[in-house]
Amino acid sequence: MEVKTWFDHVLEWREKFIKEKHFILILSLVIGILTASAAALLKGAIHFIQHFITERMDETEANWLYLVYPIAGILIAGLFVKYIVKDDIGHGVTKILYAISQRKSRIKPHNTWSSLVASSITIGLGGSVGAEAPIVLTGSAIGSNLGRLFKMEQKTLMLLVGCGAAGAIAGIFKAPIAGLLFTIEVLMLDLTTASVLPLLISSVTAATVSYIYSGQEAMFKFTQTQEFIIERIPYVVILGVVCGLIALFFTRAMSWIEGIFGSLKTFWKKFFLGAVILSVLIFLFPPFYGEGYDTIETLLKGSCEGILDRSLFYDYQNSFGTVFIFLIFIIFLKVFASSATNGGGGCGGIFAPSLFLGSIIGFAFAFTFNHFSEAAASFHFLSVDYLPEENFALMGMAGTMAAIMHSPLTAVFLIAELTGGFDLFLPLMIVAISAYFTILLFEKHSIYSIRLAKKGELLTHDKDKAVLTLLNCETVIENDFLTVTTDMSLGDMVKVIAQSRRNVFPVIDGNNVLRGVVLLDNIRNIMFRPELYNRFEVKKFMISPPGKINVSMSMDKVMQLFEDTKAWNLPVVDDAGHYLGFISKSKIFNAYRDVLQQNFSEDT
Repeated sequence: MEVKTWFDHVLEWREKFIKEKHFILILSLVIGILTASAAALLKGAIHFIQHFITERMDETEANWLYLVYPIAGILIAGLFVKYIVKDDIGHGVTKILYAISQRKSRIKPHNTWSSLVASSITIGLGGSVGAEAPIVLTGSAIGSNLGRLFKMEQKTLMLLVGCGAAGAIAGIFKAPIAGLLFTIEVLMLDLTTASVLPLLISSVTAATVSYIYSGQEAMFKFTQTQEFIIERIPYVVILGVVCGLIALFFTRAMSWIEGIFGSLKTFWKKFFLGAVILSVLIFLFPPFYGEGYDTIETLLKGSCEGILDRSLFYDYQNSFGTVFIFLIFIIFLKVFASSATNGGGGCGGIFAPSLFLGSIIGFAFAFTFNHFSEAAASFHFLSVDYLPEENFALMGMAGTMAAIMHSPLTAVFLIAELTGGFDLFLPLMIVAISAYFTILLFEKHSIYSIRLAKKGELLTHDKDKAVLTLLNCETVIENDFLTVTTDMSLGDMVKVIAQSRRNVFPVIDGNNVLRGVVLLDNIRNIMFRPELYNRFEVKKFMISPPGKINVSMSMDKVMQLFEDTKAWNLPVVDDAGHYLGFISKSKIFNAYRDVLQQNFSEDT
């Protein structure tokens, strides 16, 4: 007799007294509390490490320790992952997309803590990445494993994964609306009225807990000193286009660099390459150190004072040319620093790098315009003579994030909630939309989804392809087609036709290799003439099929073959050409409808 544990009794009590939809709301509340606590723990660990190792650095000269700390960070984090976690924990949001795409929404239990440890070490010691993707993976893992603990079904698991992600964003940024929108735009969850409420509860709960931990101030201190005027709209649009193009460079460059690191087969080769790139870049450009939030706060004050601190160029901070070149190098080299951090063994995301990059782009845009505006005014083609640098730094953050993540709504609300800059809502929307449509002309996938798209595993963003991928050839093969052989006479063929309910007959040889097909319509004129029964053999009137389906083909390739051949039935063979059966369009459509009803229905 099976002995029940105390938790089994808890599950039975829950099923008896708490309705499923109410229990989901309770779980979403718990997820919000846990994810906000995890976010506070991660931020606290990062800031403690950074403060401990940098408080004694001299701001007036280059610091050679920048050549050491980041290397130590990615080495310790890499060894931790390699020998303790023993699993790949990078690309957190991509992993969530994959888990959702496979309709399992199962994230490994160690992801509830492993990313916290690895990313705090990586970023605290100077890795040029952000803590947001690791905390999103942590939050989603909390939601997934909590749901599995209480034996929730797959559709509910998917919703709880979204609750974890929403709570993580809301908790780390104090941005509940952005947390909800991130789940909708980036994770592409299918939401109904019933499923929005748990996401809202997780987001609001996480943000509230975050307020309790760290106060009610916005994450970045921003004061709007100048109101936005309509005459600046053309410049905002131009900034959006610039952000979109640089985001395109960032996305393509990161994909290329990841390919280089991926081609290196050993951990130590990856580490040494990442260590060299990262340490040199941080030594030359100290703003690359860590998340870069100190730099963002400086730029949001409308000043670049201090941006050259702890660098070789400290003595030239009053030179426009030096500052301008310094900012340009930062814009185009940030992707190398972030990619080297993750590629070399570190753990982090691109949330913070996109915010950092956007603030630099926006500030540099206005900074350059203001420097030359007085000279250009003499040509009488400027509609304004000054662009507020702090406002444009804020807008650049929205534009770059919208383009890199393909999430304009998340970017707008996140930047507004991060800084309290709700008075700039109109220009934030303009720059986000401009940047998003600019990158969309060249790249249809976000930096998160492009990795899965290359492997053909991106299903959250294409519902038809998602359903097809849940099917496979073996599940839709029909075996009720009667076979004939090449040496069979027409008379014997007629006997087979009398026993069949099909009008297509596969022709095989002695080794069961498909040689062709016989179509009933093609022999209708001779099948009723008994005098011809012994004169014709099957090989005389068989034809080649319009196409053959290999049993290992993906279902989207099968559908493409049907589209190309205009056929309704196609034979299926294995790699050796052995006949296995037929697949018909009607069978695929029926299976498609069944999977659609089972996996994508709207009830929660």
